Amino acid sequence: MGVHSTTRIPTPPHRGAGGELSPMTPTARFVFPSLFHVSPAPACRVPESSGWSTAGVAFPARPHGLSLHLRPPAMAAGGGGGSFGENGSPAAPEDSTVLSRIGEVKRVTKETNVHVKINLDGTGVADCSTGIPFLDHMLDQLASHGLFDVYVKAKGDTHIDDHHSNEDIALAIGTALLQALGDRKGINRFGHFTAPLDEAAVEVILDLSGRPHLSCGLSIPTERVGTYDTQLVEHFFQSLVNTSGMTLHIRQLAGTNSHHIIEASFKAFARALRQATEYDLRRRGTVPSSKGVLSRS
Repeated sequence: MGVHSTTRIPTPPHRGAGGELSPMTPTARFVFPSLFHVSPAPACRVPESSGWSTAGVAFPARPHGLSLHLRPPAMAAGGGGGSFGENGSPAAPEDSTVLSRIGEVKRVTKETNVHVKINLDGTGVADCSTGIPFLDHMLDQLASHGLFDVYVKAKGDTHIDDHHSNEDIALAIGTALLQALGDRKGINRFGHFTAPLDEAAVEVILDLSGRPHLSCGLSIPTERVGTYDTQLVEHFFQSLVNTSGMTLHIRQLAGTNSHHIIEASFKAFARALRQATEYDLRRRGTVPSSKGVLSRS
């Protein structure tokens, strides 16, 4: 049963015929029903073969699934609109059950060894060690601002340069997103966010359409941030787009500091992706496409 809050409003004193004050009348009592009631649903179990229990990764304890029950507020008699039950009260909409969506990928080549896990319904936990410090910082932004749990462990031939590791990590993250999204039923699908960072501002628009496309309009003034080659930013997003089946537009609105421009890009991407992957309760679990399907084909 939902939580109710009680507010007592005193009634002003009443003056009698002789001008004397009569005792205060009992206070009026109003009860406002809670709009939302959340109860736990069965957790989404990850098969033991997935390696989650052996990787030593400890995300915070949290329910893997929630049943969200919407309870509309009481409506005045004679109010228009809405459906009503037998007793005349508004009928609650159908329950929507949301389970955690998790993707996991291991990619091993002669150049890199990459292990990625992502939980789209996480709390913003990042555990990333890529061998590229600046990329670790950017993946922290993806987790924190997207509210995804992101685990990335990678070893690669960074003694040559960061290119192979940067590419394979992005390919693995895109594939993990593809897994976690499944048939993409019930999601918003589209995301749009503009993130400022001091003098820099970057706009990201994306569509989880199943069709890979990248338009990247970044103008990064320096060749490196720390040891990170700034050419690899566009290559990271291109690789992620290719495996996830995402249409992605990145547009720089302002910025002169390379670090700020790149970080604003990752923050805007994280927030737009969060918006696109979240559930639309009005859609009631249907595919957000007039074709009835969203796929990589």
